[in-house]
Order: sequence, then structure tokens, then C-alpha cells
Amino acid sequence: MNTINQQIYELGLIPVIKITDPAKAVPLARALCRGGLPAAEITFRTSCAAEAIAAITKECPEMLVLAGTVLNAEQADRAVAAGAKAIVSPGLNPNTVRHCQKIGVPIIPGTANPSDVEAAIELGLDTVKFFPAEAAGGVAMIKAMSAPYGNIKFMPTGGINADNLLDYLSFDKIIACGGSFMVKEALIEAGDFDAIEALTRNAVMKMLGFSLKHVGVNAENEEECRRIVATLSALFGFAADEHKSAVFADKYFEVMKKPGRGAKGHIAISTNFVDRAEAYLRRQGVEFIDETRGFDAKGKESVIYLKDEIGGFAFHLVNK
Repeated sequence: MNTINQQIYELGLIPVIKITDPAKAVPLARALCRGGLPAAEITFRTSCAAEAIAAITKECPEMLVLAGTVLNAEQADRAVAAGAKAIVSPGLNPNTVRHCQKIGVPIIPGTANPSDVEAAIELGLDTVKFFPAEAAGGVAMIKAMSAPYGNIKFMPTGGINADNLLDYLSFDKIIACGGSFMVKEALIEAGDFDAIEALTRNAVMKMLGFSLKHVGVNAENEEECRRIVATLSALFGFAADEHKSAVFADKYFEVMKKPGRGAKGHIAISTNFVDRAEAYLRRQGVEFIDETRGFDAKGKESVIYLKDEIGGFAFHLVNK
């Protein structure tokens, strides 16, 4: 996966934005960053798109800025000159694709059917937009269409919202989703950047789905471990579940057979996507213990510990 595609994947959700007033571009970008989503696809549906891209890339260099609704080579050139890191188009124009390849900028062209996907493959692409996603059959269509094209990744856009976002992202052929539900045109026009920040944060939290998984208790030895579990079972009816290094009291407590990480123990936080959650937290300045990173049978990151303890507890992320 190239660097831009990796960034897009880690973000998981790319706000698709129509800017009519370039003065609002930077405040909007800052609201997205505060909401935890430093990315924007600025569409060339208005005459000030390039100006907005240039302003954002200058004032908010941490933002991943894409240019959307790019229909020809001339628009692609203007977008790249303004600072866009990649091009997104609603359809697949071979001339535009070849031009972007010639100037060395990634392009994610729109597709809606197998013929479009095969045309993209013929042009040497491995990532395509699926547009308009809901109208073209939604995630069911992507799943059906992806079966013959194992190496193709999709970025669906069109009809994506907070309610169906996870339906799309749970399919591993989807690199990210494009959406405008957190950057509604009326909110941008009104300059209500607090509302945009709140909607963005809600979307990010919905995507990551953080919740408490279990609490880890450090016992001094196996004998103490069993006493703790027996007490929890007697008091609360929690069933004991034996593991190699610990005994679980139901799903709520993991009692270690010898002291583990954390002065007081550890707390497991579950998430829909450990890798995206790690990327999100790193953007907040959180450090991780790389050697604790684990993977599932499909090679997806499934667990990792934060470097710093909180209140004497070690914390780790784990996939739901």
C-alpha cells in the first residue's frame, strides 16, 4: 500500500467538502483537526477549490488534502500546484488517469460496475472510488464486485453516513469512506465550525467504537490468582475461564497468574479497528510499545499496549 493510501486507510473517513468561500477553508480545516480527522477532499465543484486547497495546505500542514471531482488534466494540474496530495474523480477518464500517472500524483477514479474496475486494472490502478455508493448498490455491490478482483481496494462515496459507516468499513476491501455528513454545506455557509467539530468527533468515535473490554488484576502468584477468581465467583457468580497466563472471571476480569504490565494491573479497551485506533491516538501524541503489537490469523493488527500507564494501570487496545 503506497504512503497516501496508507494515510487514507488509517483515517478511515475522508470528509468530502464543497467550498464556496475560501475564507472559510482554514477554519473548517482546523475544526476537522480538532475533531480528530485531519483530512479533506476539496471538490472542484466551485471556482475557488484550488484557492481553498492552497490555504489549507499552507496553514494546516498536518492535513491530508485531496482534490475531488477532478474531471480533466487541467484541473489535476491546478490541484497539485495548490498542494493536493492525490486526485479523486467521480468517474474513470483514462486521459485524466494517464496524466496523473505521468506527473506522479496518485489518482482514485470513480467506478460503479465491473467494466469500470477492469478499465482501472488495465490502467495499472489498485484503488478506486465507488460512486455513488448507496445508489449503486452499497456495500453488498462492492462485496459482489470485489470477488473476481482480489487486489482492488475501494473508497465508497455517496450516501455514507454515521449509521452505515461501519457496514462499509467492516469489509476489508474498503480502504476508507468518503462522506459529507459531518461537513454539511449549510454548516459551512453558516460558519458553524463548532458543530462541524462535534459531528466530526462523533463520526470518529463511532468508527473506532472504543469501549471497556476487561480489567486486568496483577496477582503475586498462581495461588493468589485462584483465590481472587474464587472470591469474584462467590460474590458475583462470575464463571472461571482458565488461560495459560491468567484466569478470567467471566469476561470482566483477567487475573494474572504472576504480575503483568502496570503497577496495579491493566485495562483492555476494545475497538473496531486497532490499527486505525493506534493511528488516531498517535495523532493525539500517544506513544505505544511496538513490541507488544499482535496480529490475528489474517495478519491484521489485533492488540497493542500504550507506553504510559494511566492511574497505575497499563492500557492496551484489542479488536472487538
